[in-house]
Amino acid sequence: MRDRSHTTTPYEGLRLLAIHAHPDDEASKGAATSAKYAALGARVMVVTMTGGEAGDILNPALEGSPAAIRDIAGLRREEMAKAARTLGVEHVWAGYVDSGLPDGDPDELTPRGSFYRVPIEVSARTLVSVIRRFRPHVVTTYDERGGYPHPDHIRTHDVSMVALEHAAQSGSNPELGDPWRVQKVYFNQDLSARKFLEIHRLIEAEGGESPFAEQLEWFAKRDEERHTWLTARVHSGEFFSVRDQALIAHATQIDPNGGFFSGGRAAARKHWLTEEFELAHDSTGRPPLDRSQDFIESDLFAGVTDDDGDVVPDDLLPDAVDPTVLEEDR
Repeated sequence: MRDRSHTTTPYEGLRLLAIHAHPDDEASKGAATSAKYAALGARVMVVTMTGGEAGDILNPALEGSPAAIRDIAGLRREEMAKAARTLGVEHVWAGYVDSGLPDGDPDELTPRGSFYRVPIEVSARTLVSVIRRFRPHVVTTYDERGGYPHPDHIRTHDVSMVALEHAAQSGSNPELGDPWRVQKVYFNQDLSARKFLEIHRLIEAEGGESPFAEQLEWFAKRDEERHTWLTARVHSGEFFSVRDQALIAHATQIDPNGGFFSGGRAAARKHWLTEEFELAHDSTGRPPLDRSQDFIESDLFAGVTDDDGDVVPDDLLPDAVDPTVLEEDR
């Protein structure tokens, strides 16, 4: 039996796949967790479903940039490569076209040929191939709301769940590789109402001005529509600076001087040093977790059986890790 507790890389041999809709999503949802696991020896791969071609230039410093005007898709690919290096993760493109954010019914208003319009069974094949090649023990993706109501995020959830099912079936798409069953699937829940309401309350209690005041109603309504089971909270605050640098790498999308980035991220670094996930699927063989309780887990790999047949203990993940161990790989 492997002793994972007496090494600087206790997650060596374990694999995490994070499925995202656009370049920059990997840096804003679960990014510190990805970086922490990578620093501890896990192989972490991000798959990005679209190229972000429909994204606007959101950073005033790049407005009118010839590169952005000439080739926004190429520029965003460069940004994604830099962000992946910063996080210490592997990266693959699924190759679909950004559907944009229409003001109305996406079934009618998204462009033909865009990711949202591709039949789910077709785009799922791409993910089946990635899953069977990478053979992740854990997958993170979005819940059925997409994290927020962008058609590509919602479609990423749909495609992820179909692909996970097909990847595990021996009779499904044998040309895409040997079957692989992912043991644990989580939904990113970094945008939970509980999180932002608590940060807002703490800021106001200190006499400060909350950068989240205008969004509170949206967060509250979002959680009223669907109960979010915050199964896991991963202590990853020491990697928030790495996460922020990965976000800044997406220069077309992030204004480092904007209120959300400068104020919101600073508030989170002070008041909420974890990232949250909802367990969507568990085939580890453990007893079912109590759904009436939140924050039962602190490690996404807890209970996973590795390739040598050893089970990852619940208490393996240290609260604090030195982020500089990633430096040599960037």
